[in-house]
Amino acid sequence: MKRRAEEEDVVIIGGGIAGLATALAMKRIGIRALVLERSDRLRTSGAALSLFPNAWIALDALGVAHKLTSVYAPLSKGYVTNMATGAIQEVTMNGNKGADKLHGPRAVHRTTLLEALAEELPPESIRFSSKLVSIEKQDKGDDSIVIVRLEDGSTIKSKILIGCDGVHSAVAHWLGLSTPVDSGRSAVRGLSVYPQGHGFEREVRQFVDVGQKAGFVPLNDTELYWFFVCQTPPAGEPLAREPELIQREVTEKFAKNFPSTYLDVVQHAEVSSLTWAPLMLRYPWDVVFGILSKGNVTVAGDAMHPMTPDLGQGGCAALEDAVVLGRQIGNSLIKNGRLVPKGAVQALDGYAKERRWRAAALITASYISGECSRAANGGG
Repeated sequence: MKRRAEEEDVVIIGGGIAGLATALAMKRIGIRALVLERSDRLRTSGAALSLFPNAWIALDALGVAHKLTSVYAPLSKGYVTNMATGAIQEVTMNGNKGADKLHGPRAVHRTTLLEALAEELPPESIRFSSKLVSIEKQDKGDDSIVIVRLEDGSTIKSKILIGCDGVHSAVAHWLGLSTPVDSGRSAVRGLSVYPQGHGFEREVRQFVDVGQKAGFVPLNDTELYWFFVCQTPPAGEPLAREPELIQREVTEKFAKNFPSTYLDVVQHAEVSSLTWAPLMLRYPWDVVFGILSKGNVTVAGDAMHPMTPDLGQGGCAALEDAVVLGRQIGNSLIKNGRLVPKGAVQALDGYAKERRWRAAALITASYISGECSRAANGGG
């Protein structure tokens, strides 16, 4: 017996930061969104991330900033150590005064952020273990719907489809966006735990050397988020996959000459949190001139603008995307009194135009920041 297709106003592919934030933005304007996540639970890869003022302003607009600012203290300053010269540069972050105390930069657990967003959604808004098979557009006169087919045989019809399915986005591929490229660098990320307390102030510590950059930042009194970025090993030298091997390669090979304080942080890593992956980006001109929306289909987050992490703006930009989508679709609702096909298309087109140059600028600035860091320390 053939299943009857479900019908939704908005379907979001991907339950990461972009997907959940976009679903919450839809709720704030009175539209139900169904999030289809291929994993069997909320994604936790990455352990933690830094959120800068633009992210906190977006979270304020979504109504969840207070859930995080009450748990995570703002960062006051940072120190960048040049490993070649020993010079230390102090960077003020203005996270402890006035409005900056509310919107100042903070490092947060990725899981905590995702849970804060998910808790605000209506029951059954997220459908786990939902693997996308195909996307089809169906036009009937002035009406246009998107038909999504899943691996379990179910079919969902939607007035709007938003791809928040990450760097290797199936929705971006359907739109015809270029495939992201490898930046030539890779990153190890991890979470370290000191049950008796780590003793560090709310400060960012970074260390830069030839072709390498590392650092750590406190999440609370007992946990630190750390990273290590280096040039991707030559072909034939695959990245380590086993957590214990990743940890050993960082401490005994790649970062063996880094300060003992940093190596101690890596040695305290919770091995299950460790990841090592190439840093990908979409060329900025492909964002500027590419098809970011086609009718009632668009993309957000890494599906639109994968970027290197040098400015810490990947997650922040995803939150911005969600707010802009909510505003554009909300304005269409006000104008038309309901979600109509023509209004949806205009809203997504407006969203794409608004985000195009902003996303391209962030990709460019992040990449240049990483390259300048390498050049300043003798990297090729």
